[in-house]
This record gives sequence, C-alpha cells and structure tokens, in this order.
Amino acid sequence: MGSIADKLTIWDYAIVAGYLVGLFLLGFSSRFRRGGGESLFLAGKSLGWPSIGFNMWATNVGPSMLLAFASVGYTTGIVAVNFDWYAFVFLFLLAVVFAPRYMAGRVSTLPEYMGQKYGASTQTILAWYSLVKMLISWLSLGLFAGGFLVRQVLGIPMWQSVIFMVLFAGTFVYMGGLKAVARINIFQMLLLIAVSLLLTILGLVKVGGLSAVLHSTPAHYWSLIRPATDPYYPWYAILLGYPVAAIAFFCTDQAMVQSVLGARNLEQGQLGVNFIGWLKILSLPLFVFTGVLCYVLFPGLDDPTEAYMTMVTSLFPTGLNGLVIVVLIAVLVGTIGSSLNSLSTVFTMDIYARYIRPGASSQQLLRVGRATIVVGCLFAVLMAIAIDNIKGLNLFDVFQSVLGFIAPPLAVVFLLSVFWKRMHTVAVNAVLTVGSVVSLGVGVLYLWVFPADSHPFWPHYLMLSFYLFLALAAMGMALSLLGRGGEGVQDGAGAVPLQLQPPSRRVRLAWLALWVVMICLYIIFS
Repeated sequence: MGSIADKLTIWDYAIVAGYLVGLFLLGFSSRFRRGGGESLFLAGKSLGWPSIGFNMWATNVGPSMLLAFASVGYTTGIVAVNFDWYAFVFLFLLAVVFAPRYMAGRVSTLPEYMGQKYGASTQTILAWYSLVKMLISWLSLGLFAGGFLVRQVLGIPMWQSVIFMVLFAGTFVYMGGLKAVARINIFQMLLLIAVSLLLTILGLVKVGGLSAVLHSTPAHYWSLIRPATDPYYPWYAILLGYPVAAIAFFCTDQAMVQSVLGARNLEQGQLGVNFIGWLKILSLPLFVFTGVLCYVLFPGLDDPTEAYMTMVTSLFPTGLNGLVIVVLIAVLVGTIGSSLNSLSTVFTMDIYARYIRPGASSQQLLRVGRATIVVGCLFAVLMAIAIDNIKGLNLFDVFQSVLGFIAPPLAVVFLLSVFWKRMHTVAVNAVLTVGSVVSLGVGVLYLWVFPADSHPFWPHYLMLSFYLFLALAAMGMALSLLGRGGEGVQDGAGAVPLQLQPPSRRVRLAWLALWVVMICLYIIFS
C-alpha cells in the first residue's frame, strides 16, 4: 500500500490547512460566547434534532468505524452491519424509555440521574465507573484508531501519531465545548458521507458494477445472519451478546446521551435519536461495502486493517487526497471531542462540584472541566499505546470485546432500575463495584493474560459478555429480594417521582417508519 503522503499536492495541503484554520476559529468563537458551564457541558440545552442526530453519529463513527468496518467487510462481508443496524432496537429503548426519565429529572449527567433514584453513594460509584469507561472505550480506543490511521497515512510511530491526534482534538474541545462540537459535526458528517460515497462509487466503477461484485465474492458475504457454526459471528452471539454492549453504549453512556441531554425539549431529543437510526443505515454503503470492494480489487492483503487506506491511496485521484485527510480529522474530532467533553462533564458535576468544592462558581467549574480534558488526553495516549500491543484479534473485535467487558454492570443496573421495581441501592452498588471488578477482570484475562487466540477454552467474546450480564442480573435481583425492608426501590433522600411525557405524534410516526424499514432490510439480507 502506497502512502497517501506521497501523493499530496499543494492543493491538498491548502485544503487541510484551510480546514484546520476553520476549526480553530470556530473553537475560539465558541469560547467567547456567553453561557458558562451550561454552554460548555450541555450546549445551553439548545440542540435541535439534526444537531443531536449528527453529533451522536459523529461520536459513534470515529476513526474506528472507517478502519474496523472496512476490515471486517474485507474478511467476512456485510455481517458487521449488524452492529449498526441492530442498534435501532436499543436506540428506540433510549428514545422511549430512558430519555423521558433523563429529561424529566433535569439532569446534566447519567450518574446524577441514578443518584436521584438511589442516593449519593450510587451517584459517586457510577461517576467513577463512567469515567473509567469513557477513558477506555471512548478516548483510548478512539485515539488508538486515529493514531493507527495517521500511522498508515504518514508512516510515523504510534506514539507520535496519538500525541498529534490528541493535541488537536483536545485543543478544539478545550476551547469550544459541546456547542462547538455539535455545530461543526453537522458539516463534518455531511463531508464524511460525500467523501465515503465518492470512494464507493470509484470502487464500483473500478470493479465493473454491482453485478461484478456479487459474482466475485462468496455468497455468505451478503448475509447478515450466519449459522451457529460460524467461528466469527454466529447468529446467537449477535442476538444475545450484542444487546448487552448496545444497551450500555446507547442508553447509559454519557458520551452518547449527552447530546440528548442538551436538547431543547424531549421531542427534539427523541427525534434526534431516531435520526441517528436512519444515519446508521448508511454504514453498509459507506463503510462495510468499502471493505468488500477492496476484497475484489486487492485480494490477499497482508493486513485487512489496511483495506480502507488501500482503497483511498489506490482510487482517489491526485488533488482529492486532502479531502480524505480532512475526513479523518473530522471523525476524530467528532469522537474524541465528544468523549473529552463528556469526561469533563461527569468529573466536574458529579465529583468536583458535589464533593470537592460544593458551591463552586461557573468559572471554577469551567477551569476544572478544562483541566480534566488535559488529564484525559494524557491517559488516553498511554492506553492507546497499550492497546496497540493486543494480539490475536482483528481491530473490530478489539473494539467490540473491550466494550463487551465494560458494559454488563451498566446494562444491568439501568435496565433493572426501570423494569425491576424492587431494585435496592445496596444491589445497585454491589453490581457496579463487585460486578465491575469481575467483568473488567475477565476482560483483562481474555485480552492480555490468556489471549483467546492461544487459549481456545474461551467462548465467543459476545457470549462471554452475555454470561456476565446474566450473572450480574441474577446477583442484583437476589440482593434486592434479600435487602432489608424489601419494599421496592430505595430512593435517594428527597427523591420525587418523575412526571414522564408521552411521545408526540411526530415521534411515534418517525419510529414506526424506522421499524418498518429496518425489518425490511433484515428480510432482504437474511
């Protein structure tokens, strides 16, 4: 694979330079706008559904999707689309079950919501767990993927790549906060769609059309549902294991939900969540299909993770490569920027303002939030370098397995808090503390101590996540039933029952349409 840096012209450098200048100007202009901490953390609760949908998608896409989806598309076909298309079920759960509760509670963070329900101890535990989750699953993995791409583009070592990436993304969110990230992500995601679509079209033309692609690929490449004997993505692993990570990812993750918390009202938040469901349909033509085309055009790659950049360097004409670099910057800023903003929000609101300095002024909260961004950048650099040493899993499986080991405690406590009326504070805290130690401990054993590639006794990583979920759910329910009093939820002091707002007609119609389309797509590709 040739380096994209070797093909850059003066026009490419001008495109990149102009884009960087524009981002920095936006960051500086956002910094001097009024709004204080509310503007930095929740965009002044001013976001409409397009900003929410694009911002959530930008947070979700990241460099990891460009790399990982193309890689899995190259090796196994479209089965990886399940990780985006199946998500509509859990986005629906966020929109109609969790978002009304979050908005009715008028919270800034999800630990604050659980603190309202179960008390200060739960809020503190969940805040720290959320910080760890964001540092690992968002910042570290996202930065690793960005550094991986920069290493492919410029041919520099991983440590230099991640430092360059985190300095840029961190500086941007440090200056502008969520409002700046949300404002720019609409343009950035439209640019991502345009450039990715161009790459797909160029690949199709090079191959000779869609019929040529179908004749040049194995039949199983076009099936979303694989048999139980499939060693990589058996149907039962996706059906049972993926929901654990998806619930934690889409319904309980501060980085994903923060855009909804910044909505003007509940309807805009619910429509924004619906919008990302539609955007996720694009994963097949824009990301996974790129890997399938690469399989046809460039069979026998030594490293499938190079599929995306192989297509870029081979198909994009001179003068357009600057746009590719701009897109890589865009997806990195979207993911890392949103993650850093969420990290600073949770630490500042749930730890600093609650325990370290109650009654802190808006300016003090801003300073602490920005200091948290700096610390998060340093930690993410170290973790990204460590992740680079994981062997035996492809890039996509590294992302999904890490999330799968972080997710079970969060999925259990949030689901039971809504659907298990007898859930106790003691049970919630036990699942978050003991459960997180067990779940993360199993993840360390699986990924580093006894890696799955050399120790075949491990089940599929998705099923391992499902088994952890079942064990923690059983523990939480048992502790709730055995809890003192046994009279239902043990609310925090002064907790007030939430007045939930039913979905509007627009919301119901939007979700009905998405359900119909997604069911049809699964029928077509089953």
